Amino acid sequence: MALTKAEVEHVAMLARLQLSEADVQRYTTQLNAILDYAQRLQALDTKDVPPTAHVFPLHNVMRDDRIDPSMDREKIVANAPEEEEGFFRVPRIV
Repeated sequence: MALTKAEVEHVAMLARLQLSEADVQRYTTQLNAILDYAQRLQALDTKDVPPTAHVFPLHNVMRDDRIDPSMDREKIVANAPEEEEGFFRVPRIV
C-alpha cells in the first residue's frame, strides 16, 4: 500500500498544514518508506517471541501496603510549641 500525493495533500488539509509542492513530494516519499518498513516488520515471524512492554526484566520495587501502629498521640502533642485540647495550636491564617 503506497500513499499517493493526493492522500498526503488531503491529510495536510485536515491538519491545516500548508505544504509546498516540494514538501508534499518529500512527505509522500518519506511516508511511503515508513509504510514499506512497517510491512517488512509485519512479515517477521514473531510467534515464539513473548509479548513484552520493556526490554529489561523490571519488577515492582514498591513494598506491600501494611498497617503499622502509629505513634502515641500524647507524645506527639508533647513536642508541640502550643497545645490545646490534645491538638496542635497554630496561628490563625485567615
